[in-house]
Amino acid sequence: MDFRSTKSMLPLVSYRDAVLNCLPDDEGLYVPNQAIDLRQLFNTMDEKTTFKELVAAVTPQLFEGCLDVVSASKVAESAYNFEPQLVKLDEEFSLLNLYNGPTGIFKDFGIAFLSAVLEEIIGNTEIMILSAASPDTGVSMTHAFSGRKGISLVLLYPEGQIKGLDPSAFVQNGGNVIPIQVKGTFDDCQRLVIKTILDREFSERFNVTSANSINPGRLFPQVFYYLYAFIQIKKHLDGDFIFSVPSGNFGNLISGLYAWKFGMPVNGFIAAMNKNNSFGGYIQGESFSPRQLIHTNSPALDVSVPENYERLAFFYDEAPAVMRNMVYPASIDDELTLKTMEYVWKKYNIFIDPHTAVGFAAAQKVTSGPEWDVHSHTIILSTGHPARSAGLIGKTAGKAVDIPPYISELQKTCNPVAIIPPQLDVFENAVASCF
Repeated sequence: MDFRSTKSMLPLVSYRDAVLNCLPDDEGLYVPNQAIDLRQLFNTMDEKTTFKELVAAVTPQLFEGCLDVVSASKVAESAYNFEPQLVKLDEEFSLLNLYNGPTGIFKDFGIAFLSAVLEEIIGNTEIMILSAASPDTGVSMTHAFSGRKGISLVLLYPEGQIKGLDPSAFVQNGGNVIPIQVKGTFDDCQRLVIKTILDREFSERFNVTSANSINPGRLFPQVFYYLYAFIQIKKHLDGDFIFSVPSGNFGNLISGLYAWKFGMPVNGFIAAMNKNNSFGGYIQGESFSPRQLIHTNSPALDVSVPENYERLAFFYDEAPAVMRNMVYPASIDDELTLKTMEYVWKKYNIFIDPHTAVGFAAAQKVTSGPEWDVHSHTIILSTGHPARSAGLIGKTAGKAVDIPPYISELQKTCNPVAIIPPQLDVFENAVASCF
């Protein structure tokens, strides 16, 4: 599968090149240039197929010329000692638990695969991973990239917004991780990442790429858990099935749409948003206009301008009928989010975090209409471990949430290697001084 830019007809690039040089020169984002039909693979898989087996089988088909059967198996084995869990709640709803990774968030799946595939394809080359880090992604990236041969990880994060990193992995302690605090916002960190990658003299000197979802190597592994959910449930379906996807930066939704393009016979996707509702009107055909950011109790979905805007816009321009007829936007406020967390606990005896609650409430909202197929089944992506929101869940459900030790470890603070203003030259000098 080749990749092209969302902005222009630059020459096509291979998967390897798109991963190692993750931003085109025109500042677009890489998207697949063609769809690979995976339906023959689906016919040979069932609920006994493990997640690693699926990844090892699908990867050579998608990334032919970069990963063969042997290297794909090595990557799957290296990336995953965890897998998704599909939990059927009743005839209407299932949860796809994506928090079984080492840091309790769905992002573990994409980041773990990217770290393993980079180590496999770079050979004896040394590369630098440069990423803007939220509290969730920073610890996930540190866990995934720590100790990877030939790879250095530079994390940029806003003041006071990162915990859970292991100091033994830092460069000053002999490791390969460089946490740098930026006196600014997360958007400032993202801008520094992009500017540094596009500073070709610096990025070529250090072989810079990113582990944010601008990199297709981070985004595409999320396709795998959609396919896994389908093969787990396909023999039990007697009608339509859809996914409800908590949506902030829209990487998860885009990944689901790619799974559909690759042959997964899904009937639709619910774009479950909180009150920020950044793309509700756009999906229904209106022009996109950023809104004032609203802070909610589902903070990972608090996004005004989604990072994957260009990919979604490209998909919309390419297939507007799909977006209008297969993607159903729904906006959920804080009050309903809390009520849904309480409802799921009382009805199913299951804790869900607020982001999953947005997905669940959106599923109920969309599928309750009289026009909806009564035989449809909705799989809701459960994106965060309940213990990560233990305080809010306990207050809402009226019962304490057990917190595993590894989740408790994520609350420990750490000191950065450097504290800098959001200036490109200062940042590049701080990074260069570590080598």
